Amino acid sequence: MQAIRLHEFHKPYSLESIPVPHPGPDELLVKIATASYCHTDSMVLSGSFPSKLPLTASHEGAGVIAEIGSGVSGFSEGQRVMCPIMAGRCGECTSCRGPDDRKHYCPKENHRGVTIDGAFAEYQLVDAQETNVLPDGVDFETAAPLACAGRTIWRAIKTAGLEPGQWIALVGSGGGLGHIGIQFAKQLGLKVIGVDAKDGALALSKEVGADIVVDARLGKEEVVKKVQEVVGGGEGVGADASIALADVEDAAALACAITKMHGVMVQVAQPEKVCIPFQEFVFRNVQVRGSLLCSKGEADEMLTSVAKNGLKIKMEKTAGLDKVKGLVEKVHKGELSGKGVVIVDEELATSARKQVQYCQSSFSNHEHAA
Repeated sequence: MQAIRLHEFHKPYSLESIPVPHPGPDELLVKIATASYCHTDSMVLSGSFPSKLPLTASHEGAGVIAEIGSGVSGFSEGQRVMCPIMAGRCGECTSCRGPDDRKHYCPKENHRGVTIDGAFAEYQLVDAQETNVLPDGVDFETAAPLACAGRTIWRAIKTAGLEPGQWIALVGSGGGLGHIGIQFAKQLGLKVIGVDAKDGALALSKEVGADIVVDARLGKEEVVKKVQEVVGGGEGVGADASIALADVEDAAALACAITKMHGVMVQVAQPEKVCIPFQEFVFRNVQVRGSLLCSKGEADEMLTSVAKNGLKIKMEKTAGLDKVKGLVEKVHKGELSGKGVVIVDEELATSARKQVQYCQSSFSNHEHAA
């Protein structure tokens, strides 16, 4: 099979032919329809993780089950699935035995496309216990970015612990995670404040449903003032929770500043250091929480919401693994607009797209008749 491989950190990928793997007892072999490029892939290229080289890149993939491991039940060949990042949880540690929302934090687990082979290939092995079956209303182009970006921002919103009608602020709202997060938050009944520092990002935030957008270039004091005006004004008032998605130096501090007293700030961005003046959270009892990926159960909930409500992901699509090199060059030059999605198998992607359109049309007609 063809695969995009990394042999040396700080060096370009290579497209090469490698053997098609066979699933172990607890694995599935997935024929990849689509795979996408994530910020984490750039971190892998730079050697930020204990990756085992050579490595097949990408941790965001979707496709159909081609082969099932001998110990796996509950799946069938031909099922459409979203490929999980996680693989090899021990099943014995406190994380594995804890609540569903902690089951991806096992210290022994590996991560596809990060520490072991990923989705930029014609076939990929995945851990069956982590794999999500795709609902009929979710196509492959949408599913691939949800495998990481979607799971990340869905979990962050859940970590905020809000109820419908409350306010959530996203700092970095017009980015890859942010514009998806706005839509998720609205699907969960939240009111959304989008904060960003670029005209295009602010426009995208408004386009996908933010109730109000605030330009971070106005400076902290003015941004805080505008947020307080939106939610009701007054000292100590602000968003019920915020999420820091931008990795600029002052993003976390700004997120805390616009969060109400006793509120929650969720840190998702991964700068080298997270810098928050103590006045922004100690004196105001703002709880700072870290968040990574959601579990399989939470991802099922996310996919159900997407199938029901739809999702607009800003993306640039390209066909063929041979186009990955050009895609990465655009990313590094800052020229990529939205998520970079690679159509690995055009026939599979087209078939799923038509199926989703048919399901959406049938649902719309049913609603109209009702």
